[in-house]
Amino acid sequence: MNSLRNILLGGILVVTFLLVIEYNKFQERQADLPSPVATQNSSNMQSDTLALPEALPEIEEDTSVLAGNNETGDDLPVFETPQPEQAVSLSKGNGPIEVVTDTLRVHIDPRGGDIVEVALLQHHAELNKPEYPFVLLEKNAARNYTASLNFVVSENGKSKILDAPFRLVSQDLKLDGDQQSLTVDLQLNYQQKLITKRFTFTRGSYLIDVDYLVENRSDATWSAALFGQIVRDSYVPGKSNAFAMNSFTGYALSTHDTNYKKFNVADDIERDTFESVIQDRWIAFVQHYFVSAWIPEKGIDVSYKLKKLPSGLNRGSFTPSKLFTVAPGSRAETGAHFYAGPKDIRELQKLAPHLDKTVDYGFLWFIAKPLFYAMDNIHSYVGNWGIAIILLTLAIKAVFFYPSAISYRSMAKMRKVQPLMAELKERYGEDRQRMSQELMKLYKREKVNPMSGCLPILMQMPVFLALYWMIMESVELRHAPFYLWIHDLSMKDPYFILPLLMGASMFIQQKLNPAPPDPMQAKIMQMLPIFFTFLFLFFPSGLVLYWVVNNTLSILQQYVITKQIEKSG
Repeated sequence: MNSLRNILLGGILVVTFLLVIEYNKFQERQADLPSPVATQNSSNMQSDTLALPEALPEIEEDTSVLAGNNETGDDLPVFETPQPEQAVSLSKGNGPIEVVTDTLRVHIDPRGGDIVEVALLQHHAELNKPEYPFVLLEKNAARNYTASLNFVVSENGKSKILDAPFRLVSQDLKLDGDQQSLTVDLQLNYQQKLITKRFTFTRGSYLIDVDYLVENRSDATWSAALFGQIVRDSYVPGKSNAFAMNSFTGYALSTHDTNYKKFNVADDIERDTFESVIQDRWIAFVQHYFVSAWIPEKGIDVSYKLKKLPSGLNRGSFTPSKLFTVAPGSRAETGAHFYAGPKDIRELQKLAPHLDKTVDYGFLWFIAKPLFYAMDNIHSYVGNWGIAIILLTLAIKAVFFYPSAISYRSMAKMRKVQPLMAELKERYGEDRQRMSQELMKLYKREKVNPMSGCLPILMQMPVFLALYWMIMESVELRHAPFYLWIHDLSMKDPYFILPLLMGASMFIQQKLNPAPPDPMQAKIMQMLPIFFTFLFLFFPSGLVLYWVVNNTLSILQQYVITKQIEKSG
């Protein structure tokens, strides 16, 4: 009997440890909130401060696969400067080009056409402050997080990135009215080649199509390597309290060996450089609730590479294994897709294979994913994520009603025979062998099976853990209100009412269960409601709501079963 209780206690402690680790994922969103001042500084930056010399790659002379890195940025090739009368005036002088849609505010650096800021207009940095959208990508004095798609060309035997100043040729930079898409063109005249860099934005989407249209006006074939990259500093959200731990922040990609491989910016990239060649995949930078990703064209071999640059910045890059060529007097087109937005599992799985795994449900993803779809479908009917959590909890309890009933009947029977067990302990307390024999006789006579109380609980633990991770990772709960004082299900209860109710429900559950015979185990079990209450003070209220509802339903079921057992005896 003691060994079974030790197993159950060990399982509870393991679950507790996992909860301590995983709950801290929600801390990242607080530490990652951009300040309005930093955002404003980013908007006013001059384009000549945005170049990253250490991001210049090299192309091997004997292959078409991008490799290496030119860190100095010296001896940059000379590019033709567009005539003043050809260029369209920018509203902010030489500053970034601002493009606004219904979902995005994007800043594009005219030099190279790099994406230096992405603000998500439908996701706010703070609750009830729509004037401050969540800034995902930004480049300023505090943060460095940019994305770019460029050509790498050979000049005098050296490989250089084509980051010369483009001229803006599009007049319309805002998606207005019922307009479904917006195209922004930048152009560059380079050695008798007219290069158009085209950004295409779509209403309701966080996906940006970035294409190069090259017209070769020379009498020689032109070759270049397409090179995309996500450059980011090593900033990892810090701990907001003594118990907080950092959630995953870093690069992710899909390889031949694994569908989802993560690289922490603080450790993995520092230790080693990673490279992989594969088709129809992606490279992404992942953080809590949000992700940015380059998705190359399908059907071609693409080399993906991660590297720590001498400047301290991290670079995740890709380049097709085959050079892009344009015959004399002809035109050609190439490009890639860039996603910068929330970790919307349905949207991500449409874009590329396994990209939806950036919604990281942990090792129980195969359980958590169906749970999310169920909660999402419930929400489509009720329109409130808190109600959806409650109804999903009811559905899960219905599925486990019979196993839970078996467990509660076993506990009720154990509670009923506790006085007899106490008598045996007083009589044979010093003789452990005799005590075990008499206990087995008692179980057989009273038809009590201690194992039937433990196994159903252990069987349900994976589902409860998967539900925990699903709620923690769902961006849909970010800034989602419930009722009364709960205005954001992804944040802690401001008045700590739900955590206190959760602790009280755990205490009531313990009173319905038989007390452990071992005094030390009994003391530990008595401390668990206090420990969990303190821990849940900082949990997102959506998760605490689930636990309160689950515990309440368990209490009702266990109370009815216990009364039935007591009356039958």
